[in-house]
Amino acid sequence: MEHSNKPHRAKKSLGQNFLTDPNICRKIVDAVRPSGDDYIIEIGPGQGALTEHLAEAGLRRFRVIEMDDDLASRLEERWPALEVVRADALKFPWESLNDGPCKLIGNLPYNVGSKLIWDIVSRVHTLERAVFMVQHEVALRLTAEPDSKAYGGLTAWVRNFSRTAYLFKVPPTVFRPRPKVDSAVVAFDPLPAGERPADPERLAGLIKTLFQQRRKQISTILKKRMTPEVEAWFQEQGLALSIRPENLTPEQFLSLSERI
Repeated sequence: MEHSNKPHRAKKSLGQNFLTDPNICRKIVDAVRPSGDDYIIEIGPGQGALTEHLAEAGLRRFRVIEMDDDLASRLEERWPALEVVRADALKFPWESLNDGPCKLIGNLPYNVGSKLIWDIVSRVHTLERAVFMVQHEVALRLTAEPDSKAYGGLTAWVRNFSRTAYLFKVPPTVFRPRPKVDSAVVAFDPLPAGERPADPERLAGLIKTLFQQRRKQISTILKKRMTPEVEAWFQEQGLALSIRPENLTPEQFLSLSERI
């Protein structure tokens, strides 16, 4: 059955910007390193620009999560064997993927990219690799080093679950409609289970507390929680009490959350 030829109008409310450059699509798909043993989940396939290349990769299992009913129907018509999940990725039960190894890929809408990545890296314990296109500024945050302006709560959180790599920049010209800013593609390689936080909630709590007041010194922000144990932690780490949140490495955030 031929899918409808009537062009789909991008919905601003869903942050839809469709990729139109096959070379960029191929590069993004190649970055997830698809093979015949893989179970790959694509988030927000839209008009199938990445889906097309993934469908040719002979994957063991291939699912897409699409919120737009019209687009979901078109994808089902074009690839009858494709598993199409009609859902809002923000509400998707990511833990449901933990029954076996999987990879994730997607051109994420700008307005939800950070939130999705926050959830995915921490909740999909069987993740082998993920490749996401996000707003350029978010890509810089995901791959920033401590002491830099781009380094923030998102960086400190994601890097406690995954190594991140900035792969390449994507200009607005390869999208329809064109976004007003650049995009970039980031790869995520999960850390071994033993290096991931035992108590993610505590880590999330500390990161949010500190970065809500990132201009202040940590000792000021944590004044009420400055026990002798916490002060000893600063000494062990060789850190002055006057440092600010962006001076801590992701590992130090985890270590401090376990001490507080």
